[in-house]
Amino acid sequence: MPPRLRKFVLTAHVATTVGWLGAVVVFIALSVIGLTSPDAQVVRAVYLVMEPAAWFVLVPLSIASLSTGIIQSLGTPWGLFQHYWVLFKLLITVVATIILLTYMETFRFMADVAAKTTSSSGDPDALRSPSPVIHAALALLGLLVATTLSVYKPRGLTPFGSRAQRARQAATHPRVR
Repeated sequence: MPPRLRKFVLTAHVATTVGWLGAVVVFIALSVIGLTSPDAQVVRAVYLVMEPAAWFVLVPLSIASLSTGIIQSLGTPWGLFQHYWVLFKLLITVVATIILLTYMETFRFMADVAAKTTSSSGDPDALRSPSPVIHAALALLGLLVATTLSVYKPRGLTPFGSRAQRARQAATHPRVR
């Protein structure tokens, strides 16, 4: 990958991943507000805003982070299947994206309940759920682990990476008979 393109993809990957991380932090805050607010209107508003915000922010950022990460790994010496830390990052991102897409049904259900609950009912407890807090906290933990792997890049080649490394060494240093 040419250096300019590699830097562009790296910038896109870092931006989308940091954006995803920030959006998850906002979802933790919204979830805590929805869980703890005594005001029924606030609780309804939180659950009404979560579904569209997830579709327009979390889902696109997760898919963009996954896509740019794959492109970035294929265009650098790290490779996609050569180092364990890259594989773990890929696994974390794929699992987090799948869980998010699956959880969108829960967001829809909570938004439907919030939309059907009238402000005169006054009972915000019918809407409260610890599930969004738990899911968002676990997403944050996973994204922070992936970020840590990116920064520290722990050693360890996969079997595929070891074979590729030996092949590169053999090509550059052929044995003399």
